Amino acid sequence: MDGCTPGIRLPRWFWIAAIWFGVGLFDATQTVFTMRAEGMHHAWARLFFTLLFAWLPLALATPVILFLGRRYPPFRLWAFSAWLIHLLSCCAICFIAGAWTAGFEVLLNPWADPSGPGTWSHLIFFRFFSGLISYLVLYIAVLGIGYALDSRERLAHQETETARLNEQLSKAQLSALRRQLEPHFLFNALNSIAGLIRENRNDAAVNMIAGLSGFLRHVVEDSHRQEVQLGEEIEYLQKYLDIQKVRFAERLALTVQVPSELLRSQVPSLILQPMVENAVKHGISRRAQGGEIRISAHRSNGMLTLKVYNDGPSLAANFENTGSGVGISNARARLRGLYGDSFELKMQNQGSHGVEALV
Repeated sequence: MDGCTPGIRLPRWFWIAAIWFGVGLFDATQTVFTMRAEGMHHAWARLFFTLLFAWLPLALATPVILFLGRRYPPFRLWAFSAWLIHLLSCCAICFIAGAWTAGFEVLLNPWADPSGPGTWSHLIFFRFFSGLISYLVLYIAVLGIGYALDSRERLAHQETETARLNEQLSKAQLSALRRQLEPHFLFNALNSIAGLIRENRNDAAVNMIAGLSGFLRHVVEDSHRQEVQLGEEIEYLQKYLDIQKVRFAERLALTVQVPSELLRSQVPSLILQPMVENAVKHGISRRAQGGEIRISAHRSNGMLTLKVYNDGPSLAANFENTGSGVGISNARARLRGLYGDSFELKMQNQGSHGVEALV
């Protein structure tokens, strides 16, 4: 039960006291005003006080009723022992309430009876037998409300737990996809290093190993984050391209066209790297003179679009049926895990030459 102020959860006893006080206030007010309107003569202040506080035993017994309802659920046809416990509990509450009200009547004589209210023992049993049916109905009502509230809390807890487990599963799947991407990149980088060594370009191989070490250290340090700012993603990409430039030297050119206001946009970590790696592997490396990779970004209708273009050979006509490789497939799976169907990832030819990857 939530209070009016967001973030504050009032205790259950507060609501129990407030509800029963409201019931007592309504009963006392309605009885006193009705009797006065009919011209009856009673000790109105004492009667109002008696009727108001006559509900106190039931208010104090409500937590007990709720506890017994959880401990001995009566909503089963075969739960005869539970029924007996609740029936005895109801009788005990009704007897205590009768004794409480009888005590007020003996002390205050709120009905202004000239002959006196009678003996306390007589009033106890009179209140008990006259109020037993009413208390039974109220007891059942409290049990029903308590059962409904407990069911609601259990459902809310189950929904929260389900959402938490789904979030953990999603994070685990995304982390697994990311862990799959890193060995894939490492495998390609090591192949490039091996190629440099075969060409006796040992200094270049050493520089590439140093760059690879720095890049992987940066990746490991941020491995707990699924999303990073676009500016950080471009920094990652620059470190990756620094590694590739050791291999391609001046044959690889990079152009970044990203408005400064988009650099703080949140994007999946390492989303550009497989797209650029794909451009290097299938575009730049197949041209003797190398080529250019151009990265751009823009926002339209609340959607961020990233583009990676390379001026290498065009894609084959049936490239969609031949598969897109581990890197792009992995990127598509990560995007689906993060955004559901609210994303698009595609590769397309640009004119007579050049390929563009768009996300």
